[in-house]
Amino acid sequence: MWKFIRLSLVFCLILFGLGGVSGQANADVQEQVQFQRDDFTLDIPDLFISGIETTGEITCHDQEKLAATNHIVSVVVNGKRQELYFENGKANFPLVFDRNEPLSIKAGEFTYVRNVKPMPLWLSIIPPLIVILLALVFKEVVSSLIIGIVSGACITGFYASDGSIWNGLFRFIDTYVVQAMSDSGHISVMIFSTLIGGIVAVISKNGGMQAVVDKLSRKATNARNGQMATYLMGIAIFFDDYANTLVVGNTMRPLTDKLRISREKLSYIVDSTAAPVAAIALITTWIGAELGYIQGALDTINAKAGVAYPHGIDESAYAIFLGSLEYAYYPIFTLAFILMLILMNRDFGPMHKAESKARLEGNVGKGMMHSNIDVSEFEPEKDIKYRMINAILPISVVVLGTVVGLLVTGWDAAIWSEPANSFGKKLSLTIGQSDSYKALLWSSMGGLIVAIAMTAFQKIQTFPETIETSISGFKTMVSALVILILAWSLASITSDMHTADYLAGLASGTVVEWAVPAITFVIAAVVAFSTGSSWGTMAIVYPLMLPLSWELSMQGGVEASVALGHFLNVTSCVLAGSVLGDHCSPISDTTILSSLATHCNHIEHVRTQMPYALTVGGVSIVFTLIGAYFELPWILDFPLGIFVLFLIVRFFGKHVPDPSGSG
Repeated sequence: MWKFIRLSLVFCLILFGLGGVSGQANADVQEQVQFQRDDFTLDIPDLFISGIETTGEITCHDQEKLAATNHIVSVVVNGKRQELYFENGKANFPLVFDRNEPLSIKAGEFTYVRNVKPMPLWLSIIPPLIVILLALVFKEVVSSLIIGIVSGACITGFYASDGSIWNGLFRFIDTYVVQAMSDSGHISVMIFSTLIGGIVAVISKNGGMQAVVDKLSRKATNARNGQMATYLMGIAIFFDDYANTLVVGNTMRPLTDKLRISREKLSYIVDSTAAPVAAIALITTWIGAELGYIQGALDTINAKAGVAYPHGIDESAYAIFLGSLEYAYYPIFTLAFILMLILMNRDFGPMHKAESKARLEGNVGKGMMHSNIDVSEFEPEKDIKYRMINAILPISVVVLGTVVGLLVTGWDAAIWSEPANSFGKKLSLTIGQSDSYKALLWSSMGGLIVAIAMTAFQKIQTFPETIETSISGFKTMVSALVILILAWSLASITSDMHTADYLAGLASGTVVEWAVPAITFVIAAVVAFSTGSSWGTMAIVYPLMLPLSWELSMQGGVEASVALGHFLNVTSCVLAGSVLGDHCSPISDTTILSSLATHCNHIEHVRTQMPYALTVGGVSIVFTLIGAYFELPWILDFPLGIFVLFLIVRFFGKHVPDPSGSG
C-alpha cells in the first residue's frame, strides 16, 4: 500500500515538473521573441463613456512571432499586464474610464499613448430629450429630430479622440444618416413602405378601393361600425406590426373619412392594435427575437446556479414566453380598452375633441406629410366599373404572400421532424427564425405587380399610365421616409451614447422581488419612449432585468415556484413596457408609420394617443403590483383590470356626437 502511494507521489511530481519546465520554456520563448513597433496596430474607440466598458482590439502582423509564443502575448494596458490570446492575428481587451486620464498600451517595442476624456453618462439623455420636448411644444417633428441628432453629434464630437465639436457636427450626415440608410433592415422597410404607397395609388385609380369602400359602407353605416371594422382588421393581420399598420391604415382610411371618423382615432386604432397583437400572438415576426433574448437570460441564470444561488430555471425559452402571457396586462388591456371606446361611443381628452370635430364639421384632419400631394391624382378613372377584386386581390397577395414568405425563409426541416414539438410550436419557431424583411418585400412587390397587371389588362389605364400612377404613390411616402431615417439616426446616436444604460442605472438599487415586475415595466417604457424602439428596448432590458429578478428571489429565500411566477411576470413586463413606450414616443418608427398610413398629422397622433396609452399603462402597473404581491391568478386579475378600464371609460369618457346615428 505504502509502495503504491510513494509511486503515485513520484508520478505526480514528475508531471508537475514537466509542466513547470513546459511553462518556463514557454515564458522563455516569449522573452526571446522581440516584438517591434511595426508588429502591432490598434483599433481603439474614438468615444469613451464614463463607467461603461468598451473593447479595444490589437492586431499582430507577424504570424511567425505569434506562433513562437503560442499566440499568447503579454500586453501592458494602463500599467496592468494582461496575457492576450490572439486568434487570426487579433485579440480584444476591455477598457473602462471614469475620469480624464491617459491611455497607455505597451507590447514589446510597441507603445501607444493617448489622453482620454470620457463623456459623462448623464449627457446621453440630452438628444432624445431635446427631440421629444421640441416635437411636443412646436408640433413639428423633422426639425426636432435634426436638432436632437446634431446636439448628440456635437456632444460625442467634443468628447471623441479628436475633441472637435465641428467634426461631431458633420457626423450628423456622414455617419448617422448614412448608417440609417445603409442598414439592410431599414432599407427593406423603406422599400416596403414605398411599394405599399404604389399599390394604394393603383387600386385607387382602378376603382378597387372605391368598390371596397362602397361595400363596407353598406355594412359600416356609421362611425361605430367603421371603427369596429378597422379594429377587427387590425387583429386579423397579427403576424407583423409593419404590415398591419400600412395595410389596415391605407385600406380603411377612405371609409373612415366617409364616416367622419377622425384621422387621429383611425391612427390610434391602427397603432394600438398592431404592436400589442404582434407582441403576444404565437406566430409573429417578433417571436424569434423574444425567444433569443429570453434564452440569453436563461443561459446567464443557469450558469450561476449552484454558485451564486441554489436553483436555476429548467424551462425552455418558448415555455417561458407562453407562461409570460398570463401577465401580459398592457397588450391585452389595450385591445379591450379600444373595444370599449368603440362600443360605448365615448372618448376623452384631446381625442374627444378631434372626434367631435370630425362628426359635427366633417373635418377629419389632414396629414402633415401629404399636404403637397394632389389627392385628385388618386381618384378613380372616369366611366369605369368599380370592382372589389381589383383591390382585394393585390392586398391579399401582400397579406398571404407575407405569411408564405415567412414560412419559406424560416423553414427548417429539423424543427418539423422533431416529434416533441407540437404543430403550433413548429409554426411559431419557423416564423420566429424567418426573414420578415424578405417576406414583406416579396409580398409587396407581388401585390404591386398584380395591381398593375389587373389595371392594364382591364384597359382601365395603359401600362405606361399604371407605372406613372405607381410612381405618384411612391412620392406620397417621401416625407414620411425622411422622418423614419431621422428617427433611425437618433436611435443610432442614443446607442452610441448608451442612453439606455443611463436610464436603467437610474432605477438600480435595493428592491423587493415582488416589485421588480412593475419597476421593469416602467424602465422598459422609459427606455422605449426615449429611444423610439421597442425591439431595441427588449434587447437592452431583457439581459438586465431577467437575471436580476431571479437573483433577488433566490437571495430573498422565495420558493422556486413563486420565483418563477415573478420571473414570468418580469418577462412579460419587458415586452409590455416596450410597447407602451413605443406608443407614447413621437420618435418611434411604428408610431410614424401609423401616421403615414392613415395620413394623420404625426404630432396630433401622438398627442391624442398618449392619454389613452398612459391610462392603460397606469392600470397595468397597478395590476402588475397587485398580482405579484397577492399572487392572484390571471383568471381573476384580467377581468378586474378590464372592469376598472370600463369604469374609466364610463365615468371619464364623454359621448361622441354622431349625426349618422351610431348612438
